[in-house]
Amino acid sequence: MLESRLDLPVEARAVLEEEEALLERVRAALDRAQRARAAARPAAPRELRSIAALRELRDEAAAASADDLPAVLLEMSVRQRLIEQETREALPDPLCPYLAHLRVDEGKGAKDYLLGHATFLDPSADVRILDWRVAPVAQIFYRYREGDEYEETFPGRVAEGVVKARRIVVVERGALTRIVGDGLVLTQRGDGRWTVEERASLAMQPGGAGTAARPGSLGVGAGALDRARTADVTALLDPEQYTAVCAPAQQPLLVLGSAGSGKTTVALHRLARIAALDPARCPLSAMSVVVPEEGLARLSRRLLAPLGAGEAQVKTLDAWSAATAREVFGRPLALCADPPALVSSLKRHPALYRALQSRFAKLAPASTTLPRLRRRLADVFTDRGFLEGVVAASGGDLPRSAVEETVRHTVLQIAEPLEKELASIIVPEMKRALDGRAIAEGTPDELAGTLDVDDLPILLFLRAARRGLDGAGWSHLVLDEAEDVSLFELFVLGKLLGEARSVTLAGDEAQQTSSSFAGWDAALSTLGVGDAATCRLAVSYRCPRPVTELAQRLLGKLAPGAPARAARDGAPVGLFRFPSEAQAHLFLAGALRDLAGREPRASVAVIARDAEAARQLHALIADLPEARLVLEGEFSFEPGIDVTDVDSAKGLEFDYVVVPDATAAAYPMTDEARRRLHVAVTRASHQLWLIAGAAWSPLLADAAGR
Repeated sequence: MLESRLDLPVEARAVLEEEEALLERVRAALDRAQRARAAARPAAPRELRSIAALRELRDEAAAASADDLPAVLLEMSVRQRLIEQETREALPDPLCPYLAHLRVDEGKGAKDYLLGHATFLDPSADVRILDWRVAPVAQIFYRYREGDEYEETFPGRVAEGVVKARRIVVVERGALTRIVGDGLVLTQRGDGRWTVEERASLAMQPGGAGTAARPGSLGVGAGALDRARTADVTALLDPEQYTAVCAPAQQPLLVLGSAGSGKTTVALHRLARIAALDPARCPLSAMSVVVPEEGLARLSRRLLAPLGAGEAQVKTLDAWSAATAREVFGRPLALCADPPALVSSLKRHPALYRALQSRFAKLAPASTTLPRLRRRLADVFTDRGFLEGVVAASGGDLPRSAVEETVRHTVLQIAEPLEKELASIIVPEMKRALDGRAIAEGTPDELAGTLDVDDLPILLFLRAARRGLDGAGWSHLVLDEAEDVSLFELFVLGKLLGEARSVTLAGDEAQQTSSSFAGWDAALSTLGVGDAATCRLAVSYRCPRPVTELAQRLLGKLAPGAPARAARDGAPVGLFRFPSEAQAHLFLAGALRDLAGREPRASVAVIARDAEAARQLHALIADLPEARLVLEGEFSFEPGIDVTDVDSAKGLEFDYVVVPDATAAAYPMTDEARRRLHVAVTRASHQLWLIAGAAWSPLLADAAGR
């Protein structure tokens, strides 16, 4: 063992020996506690201490007489408490008893606290293991660094002191394998030798603030200090981008390119140029920008303002379809904004578009009123045979479970609303629950009488196909992230184009995150612009070379034949794996605090796999004033840390990006996971970190060569 650490500096060797001694002391204390508990365990028959015995008592209670029942119930209560106590008092796993080590001094000498998954105290051995999820002292680990003075309010007292040591400790199969401190990182290699890693490799590289595009600067990755003024931004466009911007207004244009190649820049500049060249025929008030997500809509509005195009209407697909449906059908609509994911996938799939085209080919124009169309859709979405045909035609995109999920959801929606059943009740208070909410709120009855947001493009498609749509056409339309626009939406949008058919589509098939993409030929044909010119942007300006190369490998078989070229080198991708999610979270929280203190003007995105994971991560750093939980695209685009999810971040960019759950559970070996992880990593304009609190995603393990 001695030769495995001879090469270590004196300070590093002392830290290693200290942590090994502490681990040995903890394991000895756990062993003593285990033996003591075994010796003290009462010698009652085993069946009386088991769950089986509790079940027997329940059976006995069911048949007991009135006189015997109280005694049986008392015995049941005692046994239940014993079982719960045994569960609560489970000892920490000796093979991995704790996750982190915190040493503090509050003026009475140093005291060591170990953060783990279960609480265990042995004062005689000076061992204190606390549950990191609930122990107040864990706040010190999250909020402070070695050498920091702290003041925290704990139950019953105010704690003041100095942090003497703060280390993440990785114990695998009972052996110490890694120590991550604030000033030192020690790792045991496969041959058993210990090495010191450069601490800089565990900190995000400085200098990233301002590299991402922000309001007022449609960026090409030049950095905040080097950005051109608004009037000079067009001069930064490369020849391919400039040619696309200058395409004639009457020429439909499809702009393709990888993440960060400038698709949004081109599309918005083209809109502004068309409006400036011919304001009479192409007024801004008659132009429209439609994007899938609210975050991109907000950014587009701000980016257009310096170009003189702030009046252009920018809407999300959901907002556009809801407004159009209300206008076309002339009545308010009760909407279910969050339908089951499988139902939404089926309703947006090209296979359903083709099936409905055939089913309603002879639909009479008089049958396209809203009530009649709703009844017809209800028939379709409760017809198992029809839905099974859609699933079969989806090419494996839709699982068979989508059929039952759609039928179940639709049955709830076509039910009679509870409000109608309560119409005869005169007293308003009697129509509400005890907590003041509507009786149906939070129950399946809440769906009665509603339409899904995804139903609206289908209703509009059926109306437009058989009867047309009234209203003046747009002078120019921009569709950004067009790979996520369904054929139903494209058909209706095409009917709203003006006679000039002036449109710019921007997209990347590798970034599709919904089931709606049918291919560019089908998209253009459905929109009614099959003669559109195509411009493919070949250079990625957002992502530095390390991110671009990783993103290409992540796509695997989905990658384009001619990958984008990175415009610049940059910081290496950080790859950090820990045995447990708790250790990964401890490490991430510390790294984000360091970055926020070092680069307060930087934009940082922590992009989780979904909204629920984002909520959990935000709770770790909620006390940081720079930390914001951003869901549903509600970005402020101010410096700070946005904790968000993949869907919300799509189409945006940030100086620093952290993917906190790059695990096999979050991103399995599927095409959908490939695209979603690709979207997440390509939001970074300066540096990307990938963190896993379990086994790496197989996509990342392959791409990173691990």
